[in-house]
Amino acid sequence: MPKISLYLDEDVHLGLGLALRKRGFDVIHAQELDQKGSSDAAQLAHAVAQQRCLLSFNTKDFVLLHNEYAEHDREHWGIIVSRQRPLGETLSKVLKVLQHFSRETMKNRIEFL
Repeated sequence: MPKISLYLDEDVHLGLGLALRKRGFDVIHAQELDQKGSSDAAQLAHAVAQQRCLLSFNTKDFVLLHNEYAEHDREHWGIIVSRQRPLGETLSKVLKVLQHFSRETMKNRIEFL
């Protein structure tokens, strides 16, 4: 089962990316790609172009973007949204998603932590 590659939105703590990398996951952060300050739509488009699932704490806007993609038959590689949580709790919940879903089963799906 191919692992999900993640794109962390700018509001996600950089430490989460480091912790996931230490566990063998392919993770990039918006800040590492000079995407800080880009619109949510641009962040998702960047994740899609790299075939990555996007993780954000901006639930409202990414639910809307997910719905917009579905309405226009546009594909994405998954969106994971959550409220802000302590780093350890976020890591635990993200790991559960990454262990449960593959790249293909996460495609065009939105998951709430």
